[in-house]
Amino acid sequence: MTTISISSIMSGWVAIATGVAGLLGLVFIILFFTIGQPFGTLNDVFIGIAGIFSGALAWTLYAEYHTQSPFLSQVALIFALIGALIVLIGSVLVISSKTGWYLAGLYMAAGNALIGLWLLGLNYSVQHSNPWPHGLVIFGIATGIIMLLGLVAIPGVFRSIDSMETAPWYINYVGQAGGLGWLILYPIWCILLGRVLLIQ
Repeated sequence: MTTISISSIMSGWVAIATGVAGLLGLVFIILFFTIGQPFGTLNDVFIGIAGIFSGALAWTLYAEYHTQSPFLSQVALIFALIGALIVLIGSVLVISSKTGWYLAGLYMAAGNALIGLWLLGLNYSVQHSNPWPHGLVIFGIATGIIMLLGLVAIPGVFRSIDSMETAPWYINYVGQAGGLGWLILYPIWCILLGRVLLIQ
């Protein structure tokens, strides 16, 4: 077995783990709103886990694909690692009751927006070398763009806004709209990528 295939297998399983953790976070937030605790806490835990796995995924894919576009890949990796850390911080803040759910959600939205920058850069850099199906690359680009909406949450993080009522409309609506990307589309993309990498 070659080093490249071992790397692809590892990246494939990390991608699937990232997607599964993200989808579990989505399931738990739905259960929280329909049933209540402890599903809210489980949602926060799995969003944090998905953030950690996203950083690991960015790292493993960087090793395999950075030669396609060295500078862009390096910048994208930095964004992904910082984003993963911010997502984890948001998760820890709300689980430990250091902040309310709203401010923690802004951390998660902002961190996932940086992961979205990585996702956008990664898919853009590989689109001409065709290592993955074209549809998966386009889906990754579209998902990254939607995740970028979470960048609007950054002012709310710096201002420590912890209430929907006191947040500006653009944070409530535009910033939170990025959740469509990181709660639904990104986990699906990760699982699809994992399947592709495991059969290469």
